[in-house]
Amino acid sequence: MTARSAVFAIPGDLASMTGGYIYDRRLMEELRLLGRYMHHMPLSAGFPNPSPADTEDAAQKLAAVPADQPILFDGLAFGAMDHGALGRVRAPVVALVHHPLALETGLSPARRDHLSRLERANLALATHVIVPSPHTASVLCAEYGMRPDRITVARPGVDPRMGHAVPVDPPLILSVGIQVPRKGHDILLRALARLTDREWQAVIVGTAQDAACAADLSALVQDLKLEDRVRLTGRIPDQTLQEIYNQAFVFALATRHEGHGLVFDEAMIHGLPIISCDAGAVSGTVARDAGRLVPPDDPQAFADALAAVLDDHEARAHMAVASARAGSRLPSWQATARTVDDVLSRVASGTLTRE
Repeated sequence: MTARSAVFAIPGDLASMTGGYIYDRRLMEELRLLGRYMHHMPLSAGFPNPSPADTEDAAQKLAAVPADQPILFDGLAFGAMDHGALGRVRAPVVALVHHPLALETGLSPARRDHLSRLERANLALATHVIVPSPHTASVLCAEYGMRPDRITVARPGVDPRMGHAVPVDPPLILSVGIQVPRKGHDILLRALARLTDREWQAVIVGTAQDAACAADLSALVQDLKLEDRVRLTGRIPDQTLQEIYNQAFVFALATRHEGHGLVFDEAMIHGLPIISCDAGAVSGTVARDAGRLVPPDDPQAFADALAAVLDDHEARAHMAVASARAGSRLPSWQATARTVDDVLSRVASGTLTRE
């Protein structure tokens, strides 16, 4: 092993089109471009609900890493890893926590409590913790007993915009997020059903990761009689998504929680007004004048915010300018990688420890 090597332990399919996987994938690419040898350690897609076999496989792989090689450990598996097995890992572990697992929508109280206690215990074993936003850092300090000096914020980067605006008629409302309850697509649909007296069309892009949720959303489109105006596309090629961003009039995501929200950065890169919810890191991600944030789980408030943008073109133009201005100031993925690279270097040298 070289002094510039590290392991990146990631559960599931690294090609998945979710914010967390995009972050991991781009981070690994940019760390390699900085000259760091990154060994991808694939773990079971069963995390964060691993079987005993999943846990044993992860434990064996982690235990085999030499004591002088840092492990960057994605939070989807880190937070759900068996505490005893994690405690036997010789290598220093840097946890990458996109958002605490217990904050996922739809968990039973018992499951939420289990994940909260396990992740808190596992965080105590981490040499250092990397998070994508100041909000997630504050949650780990307030609710998980972390010291601020043990956390580094590595904000996601952005890529340059592809293409130019080509708005379509009727105005396109774009939402991007995997089909899981936390993303609040049901709230968006109920909001849109309150706006059928206006001209618009809507596209909801995102992998049907939760089959039950995806079925419920399809049924809800039918029940609300929106099938002629709303498309649920599932996962689409990135180039196609970029084309839809360029066609859009407004970006809307009725999320119930975000650890950061890469899609908001993408919307600002494209100069889109943003309608979302004051939940998790959203208020710290969406530039103030670029968006309107309403309480989560409130279809009427969401509909009112969308109506204001659809009806007031002067206000929309003001939001679009603010959005584009904020998008032009966002950091690159290279900057994100440099932040993480510095943490890995200090961990490897022993100048950064958990004590």
